[in-house]
Amino acid sequence: MRRDLVGYGLNPPRLAWPGGAAVAVSIVVNYEEGAEMAIEAGDPENERIGEVISVVPPGRRDYGQEAIFSYGTRAGLGRFLEAFDRHGVKVSFFMCGRAVERSPELAAECIRRGHEAANHGWVWRPNADYASREEEAAALRRAAAAIKAATGEQPVGFFCRGSPSPWTRELLAEQGYLYDSNAFDDDLPYWDREVKGGPMLVLPYALDCNDMKFFHPNGFVVPEQFVQYAEAALDQLIEEGERGVPKLLNIGLHLRICGRPARFRAVEGILRALARRKGKVWVARRRDIAEWVRGRLPPG
Repeated sequence: MRRDLVGYGLNPPRLAWPGGAAVAVSIVVNYEEGAEMAIEAGDPENERIGEVISVVPPGRRDYGQEAIFSYGTRAGLGRFLEAFDRHGVKVSFFMCGRAVERSPELAAECIRRGHEAANHGWVWRPNADYASREEEAAALRRAAAAIKAATGEQPVGFFCRGSPSPWTRELLAEQGYLYDSNAFDDDLPYWDREVKGGPMLVLPYALDCNDMKFFHPNGFVVPEQFVQYAEAALDQLIEEGERGVPKLLNIGLHLRICGRPARFRAVEGILRALARRKGKVWVARRRDIAEWVRGRLPPG
């Protein structure tokens, strides 16, 4: 992929969101539990990032890290689904194929309640790790098949941990994806017209308004900080939208992070903040945002 430092430049498109909303909001919940690197699952190493940095020696099974991840599906998921139902919000789940394969009933329930299943890779790793185009293509298909088998939904969107490979968007186009979210470079969707077999619609994601900041030393400590950050982003983008340039805000969550009781207060606070701005925000699944954009921002 060619790096583009200009994008829309100083002339962004004037997208009109449904109902005259000033900003579109995509809430993403990452469904990764069971797909993290783990000796237990036959991987060559364990995931090291969790509530603390793992101190288990390389090559040995890390029962502690496994338990930290397992909490997400065992206890966190129920909190998320109940809250989304109560607030009437539909979200996108970034689902790793191996995670879905290991807890298919839970993944299916997410979709039964009206949420989206997007492909988050077979395991929780950067697609830049793949040594060949063929290996990556097979992993994409394997993850999509696991998601379809468990939920009945064929994923139309993709996002992997970290970085894609040079071939990722081309493979997504070949496999019929509606959008790619491996981008952090804009507040607006855009078309990548250089993709062979494309163009590919890009719905940028973001890591700043994201609960991973609770795991970073320069990030959030108490839930109120995450809520305040999200509200600041909302209000800034609402003002920009009301001046004529509506944009997209991404809010990223993880079952094992904000699924914990104290941090879930941030989720509740953000959902209430969105409700207070009713009429100014359009909270939607990523596939719905992509469909809306495709009908109003042609690739040509």
